[in-house]
Amino acid sequence: MTAALVAGGGRRIGRWTRRLALAPALAVSAAAACLSASLEAQLPRASQQRVAEPGETQFNLDFLRPSGGPVIPIFEGWYRLPDGSYALSFGYFNVNTEEILDIPLGEDNFLEPSVYDGVQPTHFLPVPEGDRRHWGVFTVTVPSDFGDGDVVWSLRHDGRTYSVPGRIRSPHYQINGWVFPGRESSSPVLRLERDGTGAQGPAGISAGPVSAKAGEPVRLVAWAQRDGVFPDDLRPIHLRWFKHRGPGRVTFGEPEAEVPHEAWSAEGGAAVITDATFSEPGSYVVRVLAYNRIPEFEFQCCWTNGYLHVEVGR
Repeated sequence: MTAALVAGGGRRIGRWTRRLALAPALAVSAAAACLSASLEAQLPRASQQRVAEPGETQFNLDFLRPSGGPVIPIFEGWYRLPDGSYALSFGYFNVNTEEILDIPLGEDNFLEPSVYDGVQPTHFLPVPEGDRRHWGVFTVTVPSDFGDGDVVWSLRHDGRTYSVPGRIRSPHYQINGWVFPGRESSSPVLRLERDGTGAQGPAGISAGPVSAKAGEPVRLVAWAQRDGVFPDDLRPIHLRWFKHRGPGRVTFGEPEAEVPHEAWSAEGGAAVITDATFSEPGSYVVRVLAYNRIPEFEFQCCWTNGYLHVEVGR
């Protein structure tokens, strides 16, 4: 069920891996030392970089390493919500290909102004298979008169602080939200309750809390379908489950799913089920990501986030 989900992007990450692996074999030791020095020199600059200029990128392949690197917060862009407010979309780039980092909310992981703090993740996964980084993991909603204000996300790790501002004043950072007319694609509709309201786009939908016991699997369900805006879009919908916040480990029985047209087109959409086991008590947030194809992330479309709050007891 998961093979089709990652096969399309596997060739791309393979090319990066081969490129990085071949460089030491082709370079003399002096050049390798120079490359290492260059990489170290980039890290302080990255901590000072606030946001990329239009046409540039906040992603840098030279940062990749198995472990020991930071998590870099990334501002994806903004889009307008139906009520006139704005959603600021943020993602992250864990430069490690193997190491998972947990940075709790607080002095090492915070949003300013503080009124917006608390929705960001604390669990940062490595570079995802078939993709470059984790796109649009959460949003912050700001009012219609936000003007020239900033919402700054800061992450501190291993003595370095990385910060990025979210802002609406630049049209270069306007993103599609949930519909991409030029490619006749839209974000899947996602529900976290059978008869609940559906949502589309990075801002997504929240639900819960669900009750669970530490060490015992609990059933989690999301419903996915399409909105019919593009009736010829019969592609499958892909779903992935992630730990977003919480004190312990979360293990998913079915972390990925592919929902074919025959399932999501049924009345009420398709129910996608997984079992989640939480290693210790506490308050958790589980994120479920519904999307069409991995390459669409680079066009800032088309996916939907769902955030399921889970209270885990003993």
